[in-house]
Amino acid sequence: MSIQLHKPEYIVVYVSDMQRSVAFYRDVLGLALKFTTPGWSEFETGSVKLALHRGSEERLPEQGGRPPAGVSHLAFVVENIQAVYEDLQARGARFSLPPQKQVTGNTLAVLHDPDGFGITIQERQEGRA
Repeated sequence: MSIQLHKPEYIVVYVSDMQRSVAFYRDVLGLALKFTTPGWSEFETGSVKLALHRGSEERLPEQGGRPPAGVSHLAFVVENIQAVYEDLQARGARFSLPPQKQVTGNTLAVLHDPDGFGITIQERQEGRA
């Protein structure tokens, strides 16, 4: 029997402080909050839900280079990366990588949530997926 996986239903980000993280994803990133509880919160992000789940108090290190195996990263595609970058900075987002053009022609920047979780914003070169 062959199984076929389809698109993910949701992405879970483990957080140490639910209120602080809900405020970041809602107020800084501007995501629409669906509901929140002390242990689980969800945001409307289109066809794939973004959920926050209460995790440990340990924070991820904000270090250069690649994160260790088993660590996830979230990415959003935007139309005007410079405008989004400036808006997010004004809202208090901390970036470890300002917008930089990649060899693919796409431009990306990396910011971090309150626990150090990496979030990429990317502007794609016209005609590229």
